[in-house]
Amino acid sequence: MLNNFYRNTGKRVFDIFFSLLAISFLMPLFLVIAVIIKLDSKGSIFYLQNRIGKDFVPFKLIKFRTMVTDADKIGPLVTKDRDPRITKAGRFLRKAKLDELPQFFNVLKGDMSIVGPRPEVEKYVNLKKDDYKLILSIKPGITDYATILFRDEEDILAKYDDIDYAYLKEILPKKIELYKKYLEEMSLFVDMKIIFLTFLKIFKVG
Repeated sequence: MLNNFYRNTGKRVFDIFFSLLAISFLMPLFLVIAVIIKLDSKGSIFYLQNRIGKDFVPFKLIKFRTMVTDADKIGPLVTKDRDPRITKAGRFLRKAKLDELPQFFNVLKGDMSIVGPRPEVEKYVNLKKDDYKLILSIKPGITDYATILFRDEEDILAKYDDIDYAYLKEILPKKIELYKKYLEEMSLFVDMKIIFLTFLKIFKVG
């Protein structure tokens, strides 16, 4: 009963409250990052990428720009460590996961939740459409079990010559398993646990 209430109503209240809190607290950091990006390379501060959301509805995912302009037109959709398209400032932002912070605005807008399966690009969703029929029954999120496990995804992909193939065959199937695990367990307690574990992973505590 309580879990059903949380899934249907409480999760959205949770998302709005914590995303507003995060944006208010992080706004000075946002301004500093914006200045660093502009000084480091030519281009916009933010990068908008098409991702597939709940019920297969596309939306624009917001990130701080960490790559050269039009990087998606000159290379694969996934990136590996030392990708030449990544800017100097972008390397730091990616390592610290600071490039993901603008997604709190996606949460406020209602495209995403704070906790949920990571939003994927259309190419990979179409290749795993049967799995995503279940996964996209809820909103994608900023963090989840897969985010924690694959925090160093770019380092993992750096071991492969064909990173697109490696992502599709080695990483995405494991992510999908974890997305389904979250769907089975979703509750306020699980969301709080995932947020806590995400902070531990980011700051490498323990």
